[in-house]
Amino acid sequence: MSRIAVVYWSGTGNTEVMANAVFDGVTEKGAECALLTASEFDSSKVADYDAIAFGCPSMGEEVLEEDEFEPMFTSCLPELKGKNIALFGSYGWGDGEWMRNWEETCKTAGTNLVCDYVICSGTPEDDAINDCKALGAALV
Repeated sequence: MSRIAVVYWSGTGNTEVMANAVFDGVTEKGAECALLTASEFDSSKVADYDAIAFGCPSMGEEVLEEDEFEPMFTSCLPELKGKNIALFGSYGWGDGEWMRNWEETCKTAGTNLVCDYVICSGTPEDDAINDCKALGAALV
């Protein structure tokens, strides 16, 4: 059985809603899943999972959250080479540049992005929730 982690940071709750939908997509496919905040995850845990979904909203000038999430993710990056991962997050302004940059960082590091990222503006609506469930299922 696959063991999947959904690791996220959420300031307003929007990315948390997305993380829960990713979790649902994983468990509906029958895999074991851990739902973890960025503060509960670090590079020593990467090897414990077959695949990882990372979720972070756009912050400031379209960057990852800088105090908790970005340092955690950067520390994990060397361990993610060849690992199946997926990315998701919400934004309130801009056009998704933070996600395109994040995706490029992952590709350069040699991760295996199993599907297209999922982003939504503001509170996730039904389409975004369904896309998040599909993202979770793609990790299994």
